[in-house]
Amino acid sequence: MATLAEPATGTGLDQFRTEVREWLAANFPASLKGKDNTMSAVEGPTEETPDQAAWRKAMGEKGWGVPTWPREYGGGGLSRAEAKVLADEMAKAGAWNPIGGMGVMMFGPTLLEYGNEAQKREHIPAIAKGEVRWCQGYSEPNAGSDLANLQCFAEDKGDHYLVNGQKTWTSGGQWADKCFCIVRTDKTQKQGGITFLLIDMDTPGVEVKPIQMISGMSPFCETFFTNVKVPKENRVGEEGQGWTIGKRLLQHERTNLSGGGSRLMPSGPSLAEIAKNYVGADAEGRVADPDLRARIAKWEMDWRAFLLTAMRVQAESKAAGGVSEVSSILKTVGTKLGQERAELLIEIQGHEGLGWEGEGFSEAQLKGTRAWLFGKATTIYGGSTEIQNNIIAKRILGMLDHQ
Repeated sequence: MATLAEPATGTGLDQFRTEVREWLAANFPASLKGKDNTMSAVEGPTEETPDQAAWRKAMGEKGWGVPTWPREYGGGGLSRAEAKVLADEMAKAGAWNPIGGMGVMMFGPTLLEYGNEAQKREHIPAIAKGEVRWCQGYSEPNAGSDLANLQCFAEDKGDHYLVNGQKTWTSGGQWADKCFCIVRTDKTQKQGGITFLLIDMDTPGVEVKPIQMISGMSPFCETFFTNVKVPKENRVGEEGQGWTIGKRLLQHERTNLSGGGSRLMPSGPSLAEIAKNYVGADAEGRVADPDLRARIAKWEMDWRAFLLTAMRVQAESKAAGGVSEVSSILKTVGTKLGQERAELLIEIQGHEGLGWEGEGFSEAQLKGTRAWLFGKATTIYGGSTEIQNNIIAKRILGMLDHQ
């Protein structure tokens, strides 16, 4: 059985740890300590400061933004143990990974598996350096949960496809450079008629319309394709293989959305520390409200158990050659725990946790309100909880539909 994590010890790893510390000391700008990754901000990209640009360039050239990706395509070529050392030392230095977005989360790992050599050489290095923003063209107005019902059509024109149709919930579409998209190339088959294409967002005929959320943000949009020409070399895999490739990409997405990686792990003060500031502490230094204290303790135990499970699953998946249907379990549990934490935080803060704008609220409180509302979507996008439960029942538990 795979272990929870590779031990980050040994002479070789100790030498690597020293290398990482020295490199971070020389390259990580102190002004960026504790800052966020501008590439992955849901509100959209912000203009880079000179320090941010220098940090992204340094990490990109080193390949450490995608530490375990092959070095030949711009990745770090590190082992999992080395990647853990890197993550540990970055955390100690208050450093953050400036390379992110959908290219790292979903498309890159999928292209490494299914792309041809020319496609890998063209796209992976730019992702590894944080030079290109990608968006996802999957859902349509009548093809969300039933994604295989998509109707966006790509007509074969010899050396190119002519794409017509609509996508919706295109996260970051208004800021993206390129789109990985599943389209229909055969109307006589459902799953078998789907093909995976790469579309430049500045191609004539591509139009985006942002959608505003209840949180006040517009992190995604409707995307319209009108006679959009897509070169044949932008097809990943064979025609009709898009459903297989698209499902694989979703497994990478669900693993990331679950919080199984460090990307979505809560940072900053713990719930207990925050609660002590709002409701006080008892004589023993515990959260004063015993009921709230018990629920915070339960959430902490559930979250830590989830993280250990995620670590084990990732180790087993790595040994087996990649992500699997187990990503549906991680997505279902991880997003639920994320919502529970947001609800607890709002309860702890009371009326101060419901601020929207104006005086009387801190920046953290206003961001918390929006994060709480934004989090309601996590059990829907990337495949709703109901869809994940179906996958778990059929693909993991072996339960079949009965007519």
